[in-house]
Amino acid sequence: MAVDKLDDEDYPAWTMGQAADALDVQPAFLRSLDAAEVVQAHRSSGGHRRYSRRQLRLAARVRELFDDGMTLAAAERIVRLEDELAASRAENADLRRRLGEQAESTETERED
Repeated sequence: MAVDKLDDEDYPAWTMGQAADALDVQPAFLRSLDAAEVVQAHRSSGGHRRYSRRQLRLAARVRELFDDGMTLAAAERIVRLEDELAASRAENADLRRRLGEQAESTETERED
């Protein structure tokens, strides 16, 4: 396995057992998240569930919300909204950076 794959947040490197151990949950918990389409596992060519680091973070967050008394539906909604918010913030930061670069370029052109 190439090192760059291990650096990829979305590379499904974790088996079901490894993921369950890392999260301190039973494999049934991960299967229930998969069945509910909250955290859908990748499938190996043999049909075994495989998880990426990103999926493990999502599953850990859902577990945390369960422990706080949330239902699966509520936990899924919260996780999805948090994900959308993070993506929007990243896009906003990128747009601000590009706008700043454009403003600097325009200012430089005016000075010439």
